[in-house]
Amino acid sequence: MDLGISGKTAIVCAGSRGLGRGCAEALADAGVKIVLNGRDAEVLARTAAEMRAKGADVVEVAADITTEAGRAAVLAAAPAPDILVTNAGGPPPGLWSDWEREDFIKALDANMLTPIALMKAVLPGMIDRGWGRVVNITSQSVKTPIGVLGLSNAARAGLTGYVAGTSRQVAGKGVVINNLLPGIHATDRAIQLDGGVARNTGKTIEEARAAREATIPAGRYGTAEEFGATCAFMCSQYAGYMIGQNILLDGGGFNSTM
Repeated sequence: MDLGISGKTAIVCAGSRGLGRGCAEALADAGVKIVLNGRDAEVLARTAAEMRAKGADVVEVAADITTEAGRAAVLAAAPAPDILVTNAGGPPPGLWSDWEREDFIKALDANMLTPIALMKAVLPGMIDRGWGRVVNITSQSVKTPIGVLGLSNAARAGLTGYVAGTSRQVAGKGVVINNLLPGIHATDRAIQLDGGVARNTGKTIEEARAAREATIPAGRYGTAEEFGATCAFMCSQYAGYMIGQNILLDGGGFNSTM
């Protein structure tokens, strides 16, 4: 399927590995020029080189997207992007009693205020050009809060509320904003969470993963490739009537008729 976005430019945040990389590669396969961001310069350079070897047009920007300086560096490399994919690592797990105000501020900065700042920076240009796509990678916890991820639950719920209103204000200008909610995918984040379960229960990581896979109707973790393909569709010419939605990709884990 021709997604109709060949020749456009996309910023993909935290795109050197995991779900962000899946999105970057799928967009590159659709002919999109990628401005690829990541914190680890070595990993970022390796990912960019591997993508270029497959024919992708990639500009890499090593920066912490959760900082003002990092955002400025990324936006300098792509002052007029057609597509924005926001993404940042989730805050650490814990219990309600573990977190202080500073922990919440850090989570809000990374997972709510950073994507809002990026949207504020790129939306005016998208509106002027009459076309734009924004996909915010959030979490299944927006629909099914996860007890040990209270920091993530709070920050991503705040972003979801912001997008609900903002997306409807800009939709008439040809700018489409949606959220993509991953369930458990086979990424470093899943390994981190499985490792935490293993330490707390005395299980091996393999046993922890098998136990969690058993709770997913699809019977497995998702892949970065299928996540990226979903993201690319949400950035395509066919998504113009999809406004302010929370698209859940979780293997059927969230059980609801609505």
